[in-house]
Amino acid sequence: MERRRSSHRIRQFDCRTRLIRVEHLQRTPLVGPTEKMDKKRNNLSRFLYYGSRWILGGVFIYASYDKILHPAAFSKIIYNYQILPDGLINLTALVLPMLELIMGIFFWVGFWMPGTVMLSNILLVSYIGALILNLARGLDINCGCFSTSSGSSINIESILWDAAFLALSVYLTVAVFGSENSRELKQIHG
Repeated sequence: MERRRSSHRIRQFDCRTRLIRVEHLQRTPLVGPTEKMDKKRNNLSRFLYYGSRWILGGVFIYASYDKILHPAAFSKIIYNYQILPDGLINLTALVLPMLELIMGIFFWVGFWMPGTVMLSNILLVSYIGALILNLARGLDINCGCFSTSSGSSINIESILWDAAFLALSVYLTVAVFGSENSRELKQIHG
């Protein structure tokens, strides 16, 4: 329910016509509790939106760094997962880190967000699936999530971290593709 101020009349004497002209001012809405809540909600959603973008961008950039510097070691990690055919292992070791780097930059810049969030969801679901599959197989292999050096083997903690990143990515998907939120984001970005 919108509350409005009462209209005021302005009386002016018009010298040419020698008549008093009466004008009504437009009614202006008062700021009530619902408007304040909407403003707080918009600030919170803006904070969550940008925070999620920056976190995911940082995660993807950080995850790509060591893999780009050591493609042979990352290729061995992919081979140990025993999921891809041998012909795709080296190609994946070269393309996947570059894709993560580009996605991280796109998250930070806010470029091509619909495609970036969809690709992020696909990658994170596939990462979680590969981790769960190899944990169920009982293979004790290097995760390769953030580093190509040995020491970070597959465990429940790495799956939970990827699930948390997936939750942020799903939130961004809703924010980018949601009808009401997409209008708000267009207003935010101008």
